[in-house]
Amino acid sequence: QELLQESGGGSVQVGGSLRLSCPLSAWILGNYYCAGWFRQAPGKAREAVAGRYFNGAKTYYADSVRGRFTISLDNAKNILYLEMNSLEVADAGTYYCAPDRRAYCMNGYPQRVHQYSWGPGTQDTVSS
Repeated sequence: QELLQESGGGSVQVGGSLRLSCPLSAWILGNYYCAGWFRQAPGKAREAVAGRYFNGAKTYYADSVRGRFTISLDNAKNILYLEMNSLEVADAGTYYCAPDRRAYCMNGYPQRVHQYSWGPGTQDTVSS
C-alpha cells in the first residue's frame, strides 16, 4: 500500500487554526473511493475524525470536531485537506490520512482503521 505523507501540523494555542495536507496520487484517486483523517493522541487509540468520498457524495465528522473541522479535496492539486479551527487541547495528537476502496468506505470514511499502512503522520500540539 502506498504510504502517504501528511504535513501541516504544528504548535498552536487554544482557539488557533491549522490546515493539514495529504497529497493523493492519481492512482489512489482513480482506484480508491474515499479518504479520511485519523488522529492518535498519546496513550489513546487511533480514531477517525473526518472523511469524505472522492465524489463528494458524503462526508463524515466525529462529534468532537463537527463544526470546527472541514475536510476537502482539491481536485486540481490532488490534495486532501483538513482545515482545523477553534482548536482545543483535546485535538492534540498525530494526524494521519488514509484512503480505501469502495467496499470499505461507509458513512463517509474509511473503516479499516486497524489495517492501514500508516505514513509518518503530522503532529499537532495545542496549548492553553
